Amino acid sequence: MPDVRTPYRIPLLALAFVSLVIGVAAGLLRLGWNVPLPSTELAAFHGPLMVSGFFGTVISLERAVALAQRWAYTGPLAAGAAGLGFIFGAPPVVCESLLVVAGVVLLAGSVQVYLRQRALFTFTLALGSACWLIGNALWLAGMPIYSAIPLWAGFLVLTIAGERLELSRFLPPAPIAKRIFVVIIAAMIAALLGSIAYAKIGTSVFGAALLALALWLGRQDIARRTVRESGLTRFIAVCLLSGYAWLATAGAIMLFAGGLAPGPFSYDAALHALMLGFVFSMVFGHAPIIFPAVAKVRMPFHSTFYVPLTLLHLSLIVRLAGDAMANADWRSAGGALNALALAAFVINTIVAIARGSTTRGREIARG
Repeated sequence: MPDVRTPYRIPLLALAFVSLVIGVAAGLLRLGWNVPLPSTELAAFHGPLMVSGFFGTVISLERAVALAQRWAYTGPLAAGAAGLGFIFGAPPVVCESLLVVAGVVLLAGSVQVYLRQRALFTFTLALGSACWLIGNALWLAGMPIYSAIPLWAGFLVLTIAGERLELSRFLPPAPIAKRIFVVIIAAMIAALLGSIAYAKIGTSVFGAALLALALWLGRQDIARRTVRESGLTRFIAVCLLSGYAWLATAGAIMLFAGGLAPGPFSYDAALHALMLGFVFSMVFGHAPIIFPAVAKVRMPFHSTFYVPLTLLHLSLIVRLAGDAMANADWRSAGGALNALALAAFVINTIVAIARGSTTRGREIARG
């Protein structure tokens, strides 16, 4: 079955960014900011919109493009539709069911990728997809949303770890390093599954695994060398290395502050160090590669790429300082700056694509 043509992928990408924008606004609402949204109930769906509506759609779309098969696009379509459902007040069970469908499709696609190329990194990607599906299924089955959050976090962490392991072929880890990676991932999976019944113990062990993974990635990733280069190569390396620092921070908070128990300030600190500091550092770094691959656009590097990244780190420092001092005002201010950093990223992406389109037009005109 032929692949979906590029113009038909753009609406799926647009669905993801709708979830991102509304998800960020819902997060601000949770922090006490007066944000104009269709309903204050959207504050409860901040996490699902960010993790599943945005990342679930984008990762599923990326996997579908890699598979080049039309059936795989039902994954990002279901995830994007679930995001719209949350926004427009569809019954939660409908949205949760769509996320389970999306999880099934992504897992099926990931297994097919693994069968095509049996490697540790493709197996890690499949494990990440399984975590997303299990988390979505738990939520649909009636378990509280915080039961799904560690599994959703595992989905993003394992997906990123798998992708970075794939790129390590340019600087292959030693056999002992690969065995250590396997042990870390095995501990992470055990912790995530254990967190379903024993939340505090499971998420504390998950934190230890995150800390170990951060150290492993910081030691093994080729970014240690490419950070000495220039242009886009250096920018990506800075994003990666700073992201690993946030991953270690999140792991340490979970390990030493009682896991991911909802309520305490440490919960906010751990979750946002991971989801914003680590995951979005990876997004900022990989966007100049992913957007051209998915949407067939040009996104030439410019020094302004560092502006959203710098804002992201500074905003997280403010937010985590508020969490450390149990100061809701600082946390709220940090959250507003988080939103500003993500807005700067979206604007910079649009400007970069426009710049790339203009440059390409000039090249065509010159013949």
